[in-house]
Amino acid sequence: MRAIEITEPGGPEVLEWREVPEPRVERGDVLIDVAASAVNRADVLQRNGFYDPPPGSPPYPGLEVSGVVAEVGADVEHFQVGDQVCALLAGGGYAERVAVPWQQVMPVPDGVSLPVAAALPEAVCTVWSNVFMVGRLRKGETLLVHGGASGVGTFAVQLAKALGSHVVATVGTAAKAERVRQLGADEVVNYREEDFAEKVKADVILDIMGAKYLAGNVRALRSGGRLVVIGLQGGRKAELDLGALLAKRASVHGTTLRARPVEEKGAIVRSVVDNVWPLVAAGAVRPVVHAEVPMPEAGEAHRMLDSGEHVGKILLVR
Repeated sequence: MRAIEITEPGGPEVLEWREVPEPRVERGDVLIDVAASAVNRADVLQRNGFYDPPPGSPPYPGLEVSGVVAEVGADVEHFQVGDQVCALLAGGGYAERVAVPWQQVMPVPDGVSLPVAAALPEAVCTVWSNVFMVGRLRKGETLLVHGGASGVGTFAVQLAKALGSHVVATVGTAAKAERVRQLGADEVVNYREEDFAEKVKADVILDIMGAKYLAGNVRALRSGGRLVVIGLQGGRKAELDLGALLAKRASVHGTTLRARPVEEKGAIVRSVVDNVWPLVAAGAVRPVVHAEVPMPEAGEAHRMLDSGEHVGKILLVR
């Protein structure tokens, strides 16, 4: 089969479509003929040499796919050959085929095309696990989403709004602000022009920036607020005012998804299918796709992500 290999750490030009070994299907695995994958920030970090896949995972980038089941392992009872599915991966999505533990596989929601379903697993599982399972966002509370125009951000805005929350998002341009408002954001803050911590008081904050926004996030939290950090685009280390945190009886959570055990990912996937898929099928929340790029041209898709001009997901289609 063929897959995108990272020939050496570097820019988008190091991504090459090459012949690689076929994936090995274990007893609990589902083999998927890939229809599409999607580009995530973690793929860029891996391309640059900063984020190796977990041990035992395929070396190719790609944290999510959609496709058709081609083979099932002996211990798999929940899927069969021919099923249209999407899946959360630890790696290997930029390929013609990928083997994945059955616990991380989901049916394609009603009303979503097979290629577009590749935009769902990573964003949905990230939002549901962090905003609702960890952050415990409740109806009537305020969610602040940093990077509201990103793949994760566009889904967080829609899902929180659909479940009855007040939603605030940060973006970097007026065009992105308008798109995020169309998705349901009640307020949008242009971080290039305004200080979000002066304008917003939130019960839950979903943060991709890390160190750069830590102080502002603590200031923006309400009493009993929950800050959930899922990215470090603004750095790894910052000073935390514990007095301010204690005064607000607030909490800070740091989480990742990729390296979690299969059992934990499976629990998130099952909760997503139970709680989010009905909303997707009803049209209350939808994947936002910026562009579809042929998979052999993954370098071009990475250039799009690097530019920061996209809204939603960039797909790699076969």
